[in-house]
Amino acid sequence: MRHGRLWLWLTLGGGAFVVVVLFAIASLVPFSSGTLRAKVVATLADRLNAEVELQDLRIRVLPRFHAEGTGLTIRHKRRRDVPPLISVKTFSVDADIIGLLRRHVARVTLNGLDIEIPPHGHDDDGAGRAEEAGPPPRAGEAGPAGAARSPRGRLRRPGDDVIVDHLLANDAQLVIIPLDPNRVPKIWAIHALHMRTVGFDRAMPFDATLTNGIPPGEIATQGIFGPWQAEDPGATPVDGTFTFARADLGVFTGISGILSAHGEFGGTLGRLGIHGETDTPDFTLAISGHPVPLHTDYHATVDGTNGDTLLDRIDARLLNTSFVAKGGVIGGPGQEGRTVKLDIVMEKARLEDIMRLAVKAPKSPMSGGLTLTTTFVLPPGERDVVDKLRLDGRFAIATARFSNINIQKRVNEFSQRSRGNQASDDEPSVASNFKGRFRLAGGTLALQGLAFDIPGASVRLAGTYALRSELLDFTGMLLMDAKISETQTGLKRLLLKAIDPFFKKDGGGSAIPIKIVGKRSDPSFGLDKSRVFHRGR
Repeated sequence: MRHGRLWLWLTLGGGAFVVVVLFAIASLVPFSSGTLRAKVVATLADRLNAEVELQDLRIRVLPRFHAEGTGLTIRHKRRRDVPPLISVKTFSVDADIIGLLRRHVARVTLNGLDIEIPPHGHDDDGAGRAEEAGPPPRAGEAGPAGAARSPRGRLRRPGDDVIVDHLLANDAQLVIIPLDPNRVPKIWAIHALHMRTVGFDRAMPFDATLTNGIPPGEIATQGIFGPWQAEDPGATPVDGTFTFARADLGVFTGISGILSAHGEFGGTLGRLGIHGETDTPDFTLAISGHPVPLHTDYHATVDGTNGDTLLDRIDARLLNTSFVAKGGVIGGPGQEGRTVKLDIVMEKARLEDIMRLAVKAPKSPMSGGLTLTTTFVLPPGERDVVDKLRLDGRFAIATARFSNINIQKRVNEFSQRSRGNQASDDEPSVASNFKGRFRLAGGTLALQGLAFDIPGASVRLAGTYALRSELLDFTGMLLMDAKISETQTGLKRLLLKAIDPFFKKDGGGSAIPIKIVGKRSDPSFGLDKSRVFHRGR
């Protein structure tokens, strides 16, 4: 689900800072590069409450107004410990005389735009004042009576600032600086950004395209950004929609599939709410190799201070199985990538759907109704998902049946004999019920308190199952309603009466120590002889 994050809104942040000032002043000052350069620097510094540097500015008046500049940087006041908020390698400005008289610039083009958003509250000079000023307006609102104040307190009215009709930025970059200096910044590369009617005191329509880094895929987004909150850039409102096409999940070791997504977002640069849907028609775990269709609807909140995503709710559907998850995609100190942490609840799942994801066999070994609750932790890194995934939870399987007819036949026979009946092929197929606690770590599934119940008998087991080798290693107790001798007929029944006392169960029947070892496809069930006389172990 990582496609629904900061790139949805941060594609537009930097353009609004840089351009809005660039040139209504052209009609108010003499057309000399030095004078104009000084005026641009002073105006940007006032509007943004920032330190501004501009290396060079050249202008041409005829036949149309044209200006070119290099080395523009905008930095938080007195903050040299963080990168500049905005830097632009080169830019150009085009306008005509009539447009300038109307305080409009036709086009501004930015090359090498780099936007570095600090964490909320990191700017000591402005964060406190932003909180005192109250909540920012929503995207599209200009503030009380359409007025705004400059950082130095002067009241500005609509029309005070110049309007840039079209702002274009190519090959831009946006970086989110985490609050924790030991954490790795999040970086988005923006192919193309187009903003319209750009001004400090208004909402600005935008559209942008970019390629997401992990997983790789094409993103298109459009919406409204602003008005710009100079005291606290993270409080600037933004709303819009997005599409995410052909995201290749194969970059994550152990899974594959092509994901697409769409949705909408709204909030501020510092805290953004997202609602979206994803579809992955061929989602596959490498350990099984079976593609399955996966659909999700999700609500998430992006924390602009650190780039973490809080997953408020995910509703997922996999074949005939539905489940709900909540959690987050969280970074750690000095950590490359983020850890996915979820709480998952399956109330009406199908065992065969889940097994199709995890088992190599062409057909699920079992089918039945599944309920499950578990924690889900997936750390970053290049290891296969199966090796790094950690689960801890409980499950119950109702009315389970084995797909292998021979195994199911043996279960049927065992159920009849456990009740003291003679095995018969005429008896209907019995259903099995399972429940237990599980932990998955390092590719090994550990089961505790596993209970397997069929009519006439129950099994209590504990042990491990290795997902890659498919090796079983379990020990436990077989509890039957009948005595051991009552499971047989004829001479065998008579001979086994001698050992009934060794396996006597309180309340009647038998309690037999057992073990299950070997490959999943051909397990060995047998008496655990070492515990015959030590059944308390």
